[in-house]
Amino acid sequence: MSTSLEMKKIQKWYGGLHVVRDFDLYVDPGEFVTFLGPSGSGKTTALKMIAGFEQPTGGDIMLGSRSIVDVPPYERGIGMVFQNYALFPHMTVAENVAFPLKVRSVAKAETEQKVRRALDLVKMGEYRDRFPNQLSGGQQQRIALARAIVFDPSLLLMDEPLGALDRNLREHMKIEIMRIQKELNMTVVFVTHDQDEALVMSDRIAVINEGRLVQVADSNNLYYNPKNRFVASFVGESNLLPCRVDQIDNGAGKVTIGDREPGVARLNGQSRGDSGWLFVRPEHIDISPRGANTDVGNVLNGVVESALFLGELTRYVVRCGNESITVKQQNRGQAQFANGSPVSVSWNMGNSTVLN
Repeated sequence: MSTSLEMKKIQKWYGGLHVVRDFDLYVDPGEFVTFLGPSGSGKTTALKMIAGFEQPTGGDIMLGSRSIVDVPPYERGIGMVFQNYALFPHMTVAENVAFPLKVRSVAKAETEQKVRRALDLVKMGEYRDRFPNQLSGGQQQRIALARAIVFDPSLLLMDEPLGALDRNLREHMKIEIMRIQKELNMTVVFVTHDQDEALVMSDRIAVINEGRLVQVADSNNLYYNPKNRFVASFVGESNLLPCRVDQIDNGAGKVTIGDREPGVARLNGQSRGDSGWLFVRPEHIDISPRGANTDVGNVLNGVVESALFLGELTRYVVRCGNESITVKQQNRGQAQFANGSPVSVSWNMGNSTVLN
């Protein structure tokens, strides 16, 4: 049965190094939450503290109504999937999956039933008598997942579980993990530095940088309404243009982009005279021959520096004064722009926000 997880003001110091700071997070029963951040951000350390492999320097961790800070890992009832699978090479698939039940002294008949169910869930029942070295990477990952869920844990932790797989297999395993999580209604905390994994799989994403929770939101809000410049640049591709707020009108601002171009954008708590970064996604920018009529609030003239044809879209980099702007244009039979073409780029106010 799934349960809630709460991290209350968690701190972690390694000597003089503060690697997890003021970590406050509540995860609902049955929710899939991803810790997303760059290498060294503290996301794996946070996961290890939930698992019991690391001890917090301060704060509390609640699993349901129970504090687990002082509970040893093997008594927490938490399943864990590692990037390197950690299968026992001398055991068969069935023996690997049965291991958590064996250490819990589960009866033989019940063990057999639970192993069969777990292997069927990951679609590996016919491989039960093979050894790990007779399996592909994707198959080993499925067995590691079966072993983690065989004892019906209240919480499943996954540390970069898809990192060692090739791209096609990774895409397939994303779908499989989501299917199993929904089927079991299991609470999952998933760690990755891969933004695509996070956006596709998660109910909510916790973005972590330098040990802090920067923003916790669902994929849509995180992508379209990043809290600050770091989130905007780390999640998806972004244009971030230096700007100054000149005038405020109903939550929107007239801004100066760079040091001379006028523009308009939504504000994010800024005041008149504040400096910030105008954020706009490349797919929200239109590109047209220079001087074409447009009335969208933000228009910059520039020259195409590069044009990459990517099949369904073309990715342009346009030099506008001191700024380079990336544009992603769906290919629907319209004119293409070669390197050196004079163009205008434009976007609506509603698609841009001033960030700190």
